Amino acid sequence: MVEAVLIDLFSLPASLRNDIQGVMYNALETIEKCSSTPAPFVYVMCCQMPGSERKGDQDSLLPALRNFQSTKKRLEVVCAQTTAAVLYTIKQILDEKDLSIIKVILPTLRKELMKVYIGHLFTAVYQFEFEDLKVASDCNNLKTIGPKSEEQAVSTQDVALIQSEIQMHLESLPSLKGELTILTSSLIPDDIFLHGFTTRTGGISYIPTLSSCNLFSSSKRRDPQVVVKENLRRLANAAGFNPENFHRVKTDHANAVCIMGKTEPDSYDGIVTNQKGVTIAAPGADCIPLLFADPVRKACGAAHSGWKGTLLGVSMATVNAMVSEYGCNVKDILVVLGPSVGPCCYKLPRESAEEFHRIDPKCVRQFDSAAPYIDIRRATR
Repeated sequence: MVEAVLIDLFSLPASLRNDIQGVMYNALETIEKCSSTPAPFVYVMCCQMPGSERKGDQDSLLPALRNFQSTKKRLEVVCAQTTAAVLYTIKQILDEKDLSIIKVILPTLRKELMKVYIGHLFTAVYQFEFEDLKVASDCNNLKTIGPKSEEQAVSTQDVALIQSEIQMHLESLPSLKGELTILTSSLIPDDIFLHGFTTRTGGISYIPTLSSCNLFSSSKRRDPQVVVKENLRRLANAAGFNPENFHRVKTDHANAVCIMGKTEPDSYDGIVTNQKGVTIAAPGADCIPLLFADPVRKACGAAHSGWKGTLLGVSMATVNAMVSEYGCNVKDILVVLGPSVGPCCYKLPRESAEEFHRIDPKCVRQFDSAAPYIDIRRATR
C-alpha cells in the first residue's frame, strides 16, 4: 500500500503552469481513486528560485499550490532551488513519519532522471513506483504530459551533474549535534601517526540512531552512501587525511585480519599496514574500536572487537599480524581502546558470560544471574 505520493512539478511546461489547478486536480483525483484508507501523504515538488531570479509564471505557481495545501490536510508543498534539495527535504519528512512505500507522479521525460536522484539519496529500505503526470485534454480525457516514447537512458554527463548537485547540497547543510569532535590518546606519538576516535557530533546524518557522524552505510539503513561520504569528507578535512585512501574493516564479529597490499578477505575485523598516506579504521559503538601503533617499525593497525571478537581474540590476531608481516616487537606496539560500552550496561546470557569469567573473574558482575554484566574492555586488556 502506497504510504506517500510525490508530485514532481519541476520543469513543468510554461503552458501547464497557467493551468496548475487542472494539473493538480487530476493528480489528486488519480491518487484518491487508487488509494485505500488512510489516504497517503502527498508532497508537491516545485522549483523556487531566489527572489531576483523569479519569473512571472513562477510567482503565480506558488500561490496556487499554497491554496491546495490549505485545503488538503495531508498535502504539503516543498520548494527549493534544486531537485536534490527538495528530495532531501522530503526524505527527512518521510523518515520522521517512518514511511517507505512511495509513488512518484511526474512528467514522462523526468522519470529516468528522477531514478538517478532516488538511487543516490535513498536506500533499498524504500520502495518506489512511478506514474506519468496527466492533464485533461479538450475532450476531458486525461493525456500524458510529454511525448510518448521508449524510456530514455540518462547520459553520463547528466549523472555527473546530478551527483554534483547532490554533493553541493549536502556540503551546504549545517553540522548536527555540534562541531565535529576527534578524541586522541597521548599514548600514540602524533609526530608519526595521525589518529583519533570520532564521536556522534559534526555530521549531517539526522536519523536518531545514526545521528550525526555516521560513517557506515547499509542497504538496511535509511542513511544513503552519499550522506556517509559527506560525513567522511568532513572528518577528513578536520583530521587531515585523504578520504580517497580510507580503508574500513568489513566487520564479521570474528578475528580475521586484512594485510593491506595483499588479497583482501571478504570480511575481517582487523586491518594492518605499514604504508604511508593511507588511513585505516574500525567502527565502534557497544563494540570496542582499537588502534595499534608501532613507532619503531612505523606500522599500525585497527580492529573492531565486540563480545564475540573479544572471545575469538581479534586484538591479539591484529598484534600477531603486525609481528609476522612487519617484524614488530610486541613490546613496541602501543594499543588504545576507543569509546565503547562499559561494564555498567552490557549484559550477556550466562553461557557467554562463563567464557569471560574464565578470562578473568573480574570481567563479570552478578555472575549467578541469568544475564550477568560483562566488562569487554577488561577482557580485551
